Amino acid sequence: MKIIRTANYEEMSLKAAEMMIDRIRNNPEITLGLATGSTPKGVYKKLIEDHVQNQTSYSKITTINLDEYVGIDEHDPNSYHYFMKEELLDHIDVPHSQTHLPNGTAEDLQAECDRYEALIQSIGGIDLQLLGIGENGHIGFNEPGTPFSSKTHMIELEENTRQANARFFNSLDEVPTHAVTMGIATIMASKEVILLASGASKAKAISELINGEINESIPASALKNHQNFTIIADEEALKLV
Repeated sequence: MKIIRTANYEEMSLKAAEMMIDRIRNNPEITLGLATGSTPKGVYKKLIEDHVQNQTSYSKITTINLDEYVGIDEHDPNSYHYFMKEELLDHIDVPHSQTHLPNGTAEDLQAECDRYEALIQSIGGIDLQLLGIGENGHIGFNEPGTPFSSKTHMIELEENTRQANARFFNSLDEVPTHAVTMGIATIMASKEVILLASGASKAKAISELINGEINESIPASALKNHQNFTIIADEEALKLV
């Protein structure tokens, strides 16, 4: 586990983007595992700026997203499909056919989980996985208590996760109760993992990750067993470490 301490969100975003751009240039056919939420927005902005200014190409990469809400259509502004197009995918030269997210409106959600897991395996797994961390230590939507052996699955979201995400919706009632997410074992199979954290609200989770025991009550703690794992966090997020 490597820890990169940054002064603020802007520097955190820049450091992560620089690492990702380096990996893309060294392997133009890289498979990127991508995250949503407010934390990676700055990284995606930097990637777009680099693409425009330096012509870094994404034409041969593949993207695989961590998760998607259950019951929200991909054209809904609150869906992660919509988020990824708005924040990154529509602004770089990656073909749509090479971008993948779970289908949260599939009629058979278990079959969709199985399909998505098989898709990840069929393309040779994930080369670089970008993660955020929830206030309760979740990665993807793997809530506390999720088995470390889990593959892509559907999960019921904890109330504090729904409350944290309510700022993106008109009300808490609109926040979905379930999501499809890569499992912890799926994430752990990635060749490299970068976890981002910014702000005081993530300080407790980061402290538990770095200083605590490896335990399923802190899903992110599984990453301490990963052979190529980097945390990039700002001073506020690291203030309890």
